[in-house]
Amino acid sequence: MSDLPPDTPDLSVTHTSEPTDDTAASTRAQRADFARPRSLMTRQREQLSTSNTRRAAPDSANLARRRTLLRRAKWALPAAALLLLGSIIAWPEVEHLLSANKTVLRELANIRIESGNLVGATYRGVDEQQRPFMITADSAHQINDNRMDLTSPVADILPQSGGWMLARSAKGVYMQHAHLLDLTGDVTLYRSDGLMMRTPMVDIDVKRGIAASDAWVHIEGPFGQLDAQGFLLSQHDGIAQFRGPGRLIINDDRHSTPDQSKKAS
Repeated sequence: MSDLPPDTPDLSVTHTSEPTDDTAASTRAQRADFARPRSLMTRQREQLSTSNTRRAAPDSANLARRRTLLRRAKWALPAAALLLLGSIIAWPEVEHLLSANKTVLRELANIRIESGNLVGATYRGVDEQQRPFMITADSAHQINDNRMDLTSPVADILPQSGGWMLARSAKGVYMQHAHLLDLTGDVTLYRSDGLMMRTPMVDIDVKRGIAASDAWVHIEGPFGQLDAQGFLLSQHDGIAQFRGPGRLIINDDRHSTPDQSKKAS
């Protein structure tokens, strides 16, 4: 009696005899494991039939959503391509604007406030004749709403008659409401006509274009040299007054006199 289960195929080899043309029986070996039981074949077919699931057809809602996605893709892809091309075309202009503003950005970076002091201060305005003037300083300290103490101030004034005048000193005080600039400590004034003045102090009314001082002054220019005990310059009126006693050295101008010859009548 065999101990194998009923569905287990018998692996023993049997010999069967088949007739031949010569009516002689020949013995051929056959494997019994190829002969599967019917119950095993039925169970395998059922497993294959249940595992073969078919794909369900999409409903109308899914079809509508897919059509919407396709329509949006048809517009979105060309729009993205146009945006990319536009950015490539516009980039040189953007780069030009950025490079043009580098100077302004550097000036803004140099201006900073430290402990109540404004470093790199600049003040601009116009005088009574609507001529621009500018006052700059290495640093400025705001004392009150009117007074501002300056370090290494420089005043640039444009008179009505043309040209320019520049004044610089070691220290200064600027009264904003009255537009008065008091310069002290090795004051130097330059004018576009070649005049250079040096004095220990000077008061400048930047609104009226007037510079005055009661201290000594040394002046050099195309005319020569002049030492005086005080002066007053009115840039808009073209007036220069000097208070004595003083000393004047005039350059030799014999070669600059006009021709005195006249035609006989």
